[in-house]
Amino acid sequence: MIEPHAPAPPGAAPGGTPGGATPGAPSGAPPRAPSGAPHTAPPRAPSRRGPARLPVRPDTGRFLVLACVFVCAACGLVYELELVALASYLMGDSVTQASVVLSVVVFAMGIGSLAAKRLRRLAAAGFAAVEVVLALVGGCSALALYAVFAWTGGWGGPWGNGPRVLLVAFCLVIGLLIGAEVPLLMELIQRVRRQDAGGAVADLFAADYVGALVGGLAFPFLLLPFLGQLTSSLLTGAVNVIAGGALVLGLFRRDLTRRTRRLLLVANVTVLAVLACAAVLVDDFEQAARHAVYGDDVRVALHTGVQEIVLTGGTRGRPLALYLDGRLRGGGHGRLRHHRALVRPATAGPHARVLVLGGGDGLAVREVLTRPGTRRVDVVDPDPALIRLARADPGLSRLNGHAIDDPRVRVTVGDVFRRLRETPPGTYDVVIADLPDPGMTASTKLYSLEFYGLARRALRPGGRLAVHAGPVDVRPYTFWTVETTMRAAGLRTAPYRAEGGGGFVLAAAGTRPDLRLGPGERALRAGPAGLRASTLVHPRH
Repeated sequence: MIEPHAPAPPGAAPGGTPGGATPGAPSGAPPRAPSGAPHTAPPRAPSRRGPARLPVRPDTGRFLVLACVFVCAACGLVYELELVALASYLMGDSVTQASVVLSVVVFAMGIGSLAAKRLRRLAAAGFAAVEVVLALVGGCSALALYAVFAWTGGWGGPWGNGPRVLLVAFCLVIGLLIGAEVPLLMELIQRVRRQDAGGAVADLFAADYVGALVGGLAFPFLLLPFLGQLTSSLLTGAVNVIAGGALVLGLFRRDLTRRTRRLLLVANVTVLAVLACAAVLVDDFEQAARHAVYGDDVRVALHTGVQEIVLTGGTRGRPLALYLDGRLRGGGHGRLRHHRALVRPATAGPHARVLVLGGGDGLAVREVLTRPGTRRVDVVDPDPALIRLARADPGLSRLNGHAIDDPRVRVTVGDVFRRLRETPPGTYDVVIADLPDPGMTASTKLYSLEFYGLARRALRPGGRLAVHAGPVDVRPYTFWTVETTMRAAGLRTAPYRAEGGGGFVLAAAGTRPDLRLGPGERALRAGPAGLRASTLVHPRH
């Protein structure tokens, strides 16, 4: 029931209560100042979750926040791709490394988003701190991972999996920090200009996804080929810290105390200085790390679009060794033992026309040319840089006997699988598969049922196929899976091993090949039963 309005008693403020007390105020509260009188009530402390006091218009401020979201998303994806690429190069099996990195990062992002809820009341300072740590950790992650692999990768024992443990640790930290960005940025964009939650989420994630697209495309097409893995991660960290620091110290500086602004400025400048120093010293660091991996006599080191090529020795009586993606492929103290074991059993029969798949270093070609009756050798390798090095480098060309320049040799740069598909049936007497290790994901299709079916088609009746199937002692499952796959393609196989543990398979269509082995080589018995063939859609290596 609404009571009728009663006139105010004499002396009461208009619209007030007796004695000038403010309506609803507790007894004893100070009276409200009359209209027109100066307001003497103490000011309320400003809320940090209210509208931000910006030095620019709200529309401009919103654009700047979304631009920072774009940059941070691009940097975050580059960190992930850097870890995937470097881990694949150092530890092999790119599918496993990509799965570990992406799954751990995504999991940690969820935890980071939950943890960031506690920082929403201090969104500006919290976001700036997150970006400082993320830029330092993400920018230096590739350096740290490479250093651990180079200097401690051979320790064995409890630290045998040290690089893998460090990889997971970096993924966890980077994922936590990336996940913490989203709630804080959501709070900042709402403080610039309030809008419905759905619209704010749509704007934020649109900028985030577009930034991820740019970062994902920039890494393989710009950063990696022009700057390399280490410099790319350092540059990404610098961009990350500049974007985060500029947004907070420029747009939201009034939300920070003077002390906080100074601390953030010092932290940003320190991280930039660390990244800049690392970028200046990155070449010296990479050279020192490479020497730790390959020894002190590294003579040539090339990063091609296909692989890393390292040549050691070859001068002052030191034996030359060729490493492709960190794996010894020729030379060393074993000299040509590997390629001799691969080629000579296959060329014990007719070998007038020979196809060498891979073999751009010329070492397998040299062994083929030493066999009487060889009239033509076709070489197909995807890396033109390796072929140029086999021709021009004095040590490597001397080791391969200048085989690449022999008039009987035809060299083609191209995809090995595609070349087999385009080869007419019954073209070659011998096919030599001098390919990367089958345990590497990038080469899995070159050890598949489809590949061996094409190789069988390219052979003449009675022709032979020789394959390096990996170290039989270290990875017996991989070796026998290769042999099983060759049999599934209709080939009769004769597995054997060479001195040092290298495993090979000689195969022919129709009849089992006559295996003629040299010193240090011996035939192997049949492998375990129950293995299944490896295919393009179901690789089993």
